[in-house]
Amino acid sequence: MKTKKSSKDTTSNLFNRYVWLVDIIYRRGKITFEEINEYWQRSQLNLDGEDLPLRTFHNHRQAIEQMFDINIECDKKNGYKYYIENTDDMERGGVRSWLLNTFAVNNLINESHKLKQRILFEKIPSGQMHLTPIIEAMRDSLSIELTHQSFWRDTPSTFEISPYCIKVFKQRWYVIGSNPDRDDVFIYALDRIKHIRITENKFQLPKDFDGEAFFADCFGIVAGDGHEVENVLIKVYKIQDSYIRTLPLHHSQKEVENTPEYTIFSYRIKPSFDFRQELLSHGADVEVLSPKWFRDEFAEIISQQHSFYQ
Repeated sequence: MKTKKSSKDTTSNLFNRYVWLVDIIYRRGKITFEEINEYWQRSQLNLDGEDLPLRTFHNHRQAIEQMFDINIECDKKNGYKYYIENTDDMERGGVRSWLLNTFAVNNLINESHKLKQRILFEKIPSGQMHLTPIIEAMRDSLSIELTHQSFWRDTPSTFEISPYCIKVFKQRWYVIGSNPDRDDVFIYALDRIKHIRITENKFQLPKDFDGEAFFADCFGIVAGDGHEVENVLIKVYKIQDSYIRTLPLHHSQKEVENTPEYTIFSYRIKPSFDFRQELLSHGADVEVLSPKWFRDEFAEIISQQHSFYQ
């Protein structure tokens, strides 16, 4: 007869324990080990109903620092309370902030399992199954072989890339990397990947490559479609301007004029396909003012749309 596996036996449960610990300390600000253990007694991750050993706790602290670059420090002068160092840096964004926000919600749902049917999420296509091998290849600086089915081709193609970074946009994951046979950086949607294999070929990430900088002048995932950075002005009519004000379309967004009827926003951005589609999605609530060629492009698209309904 097989014995029930404990929470220590699987890597996934161990990972969940790390995230649980970060979330508990982050939400409490400062907390003693005894209080952490009390939370652990009520956690669904505690399949054995045992106390959290102090040695295990410190092992978790070390693993969390190595995996997430999150340091759990101890304030020995004020009751041996544990806290997360440099939370301000974490809250500015990046992968650590994403991990905390994502898994904090996940842990709360697990702790309140009766609410699971009342919390609805957007679905992401199945391409996320390829995240694990891509991240492993990035970690080990190994190239990957993809069999990729483009929307623009009738048959899939197989090729090798050096994975530089990954990005999520509009419910799709993308891998950004270079092709050894072509001197450029390419972007591939994970949900279009039919097969993936980690090779034994080492690659070196270029010292001057920065994922954030690569997409800094872009909206979305289109980075190299030939557009140059320009000053873009849009007029947003009430009440839609409140949505764009509280959830900026781009980090360069500035409010240059505000009236009771509309707000004008400015951007320093590449007016790419993704940005155009985003503005079009707001319908008559958004008017492109400049540059002129961009405004003319919208006028032509709207004219074509109008002809469909005549």
